[in-house]
Amino acid sequence: MTHIPVITIDGPSGSGKGAITHRLAEALGFHILDSGALYRLIGLAARRRNIALDAEDALVKLALELEIEFQPTSDPEEPIEILLFGERVTRDLRTNEAGTDASKVAPIEAVREAIKDLQQDFRKAPGLIADGRDMGTVVFVDADAKIYLTASAETRAERRYKQLKDKGIDVSLHALFISIQERDERDMNREVAPLIPAADARVIDSTKMDIDQVFNEALAFVRERLAN
Repeated sequence: MTHIPVITIDGPSGSGKGAITHRLAEALGFHILDSGALYRLIGLAARRRNIALDAEDALVKLALELEIEFQPTSDPEEPIEILLFGERVTRDLRTNEAGTDASKVAPIEAVREAIKDLQQDFRKAPGLIADGRDMGTVVFVDADAKIYLTASAETRAERRYKQLKDKGIDVSLHALFISIQERDERDMNREVAPLIPAADARVIDSTKMDIDQVFNEALAFVRERLAN
């Protein structure tokens, strides 16, 4: 069987995983998996169907029924259009509420198991860049290169604030900072697939780095690993 390389990009909310994932995918010609979007989609669908975010059986059933499409676009600011049951929901998934809902759904082990096969199905030639929180530690433990992106909570809140404001979404910087701190606490301390760097991951702290510096370090590391 032909080996299909996988690059995992894990890290906390607002660390720049999405931007680096898209730039690496463009540079390497690889496919993309935005695993965080899957949990946001489950949270969004649950809210729309009035399903409680702690109703495990109902959430698993919902996760298995989801009809999801990732469509590439020509917009560099939004390179992927996400459809849920045929409806464009990309903008709905970028809200602070959607992120909070995702962090409540994601710790449920049965939900994570329900979408694990779906995530692994994204592994197609010529390769995959998988963006998430447990891509390198749980979903693709055999990944060819693993990167863990991080930055201070203050820096991540400021970046997220600018990103949302640029998209016309009204939000409070202070509220974002508190939300990021709370999400870090949930993600890093949950019993199932906690947010931690894989033992063999390259950790990149981008607090004092710009996007080009992060990308260049990540690309050099990936190319080195793929060459071995």
